[in-house]
Amino acid sequence: MAIATSKAPNGTAVTPEGTVGARVRNLREGMDLSLRDLAERSGVSAPMLSQVERGDTSPTLAIAQKIAAGLDLSLSQLLRLDEDRHVVIVRAGEGRMRRRRGHRVEELSPPLPGQRADVSAHTLGPGSTTGGPGDPPLHEPGSRETAIVLEGEVELFIDGQRHELAEGDSVTFDADLPHHFENNGETDARLIAIVAAGLRRG
Repeated sequence: MAIATSKAPNGTAVTPEGTVGARVRNLREGMDLSLRDLAERSGVSAPMLSQVERGDTSPTLAIAQKIAAGLDLSLSQLLRLDEDRHVVIVRAGEGRMRRRRGHRVEELSPPLPGQRADVSAHTLGPGSTTGGPGDPPLHEPGSRETAIVLEGEVELFIDGQRHELAEGDSVTFDADLPHHFENNGETDARLIAIVAAGLRRG
């Protein structure tokens, strides 16, 4: 069944042909992925992805589901079923998730083209850290990050300095400097991080 302009018999909302293609291209480029990269991540061939992006073909729901997974999105997010004009809703537990040795991250902001700020929720188990192999690289030059501790206590190590943060504390720092958070306590720590890209001047 191809994506069309109306609702499918089972009530699943779908989007017009061409609309999905432009969105896939914008999201792919926003994640700095080539067609081959997305093909490997999604299991959809690069020629098919190219046809979808150009609007030459409308993907079936099964293919759209694979493309969404390759972009770390749910099908609803890819098809913008949770959007109302300029509003994008990320439902609880539906954010892009990654885990590494006691560090869980949920991306709370969707990967929209041109977006200059990202919000993420971090849970650090006892003895875990946000930095290390497998974590994303340092943020682009000029980035600033604000972190708010929701539960527990963490330590921020940045540019050779150590800062202790307790529940309710917040910190803002230059995110392109070497930094990481550590939880050296005995219980989980939770924090929200907001990274604004390329805003600092001088």
